[in-house]
Amino acid sequence: MTLLVHTFVYDEKGDRRLLDDPDDGSELAGFESSRTKLWGSEHVRALGARFLPRLADDDMYVEPEEVEHFLAECELLRGHAAALGAHSGYGEGYVVERLGNIERAALRARSVGGGVLVW
Repeated sequence: MTLLVHTFVYDEKGDRRLLDDPDDGSELAGFESSRTKLWGSEHVRALGARFLPRLADDDMYVEPEEVEHFLAECELLRGHAAALGAHSGYGEGYVVERLGNIERAALRARSVGGGVLVW
């Protein structure tokens, strides 16, 4: 299985509606094993991350009002991509690419007043 990242908005009924994915495959957030080996790892938690570690137990929703904080978390993790790649066994390039996809979804969310789902 694969982790996917999507941008969502709330419709008039208050239900989440996923926006269309980009055509370039940038909806990939990692392998299913990334939930625990990378995003939910103790190394990510030790850096102070609070959103992505949720993936260790469940899908991760970032509500619209949390997007700015989530982007700050992504920026923090980007600064440690080499170490996270080494600790997880995925490598720095993998971390940078997947984190970039997640960040782009968050930027789309910010631009439309939406949120982010990783599942």
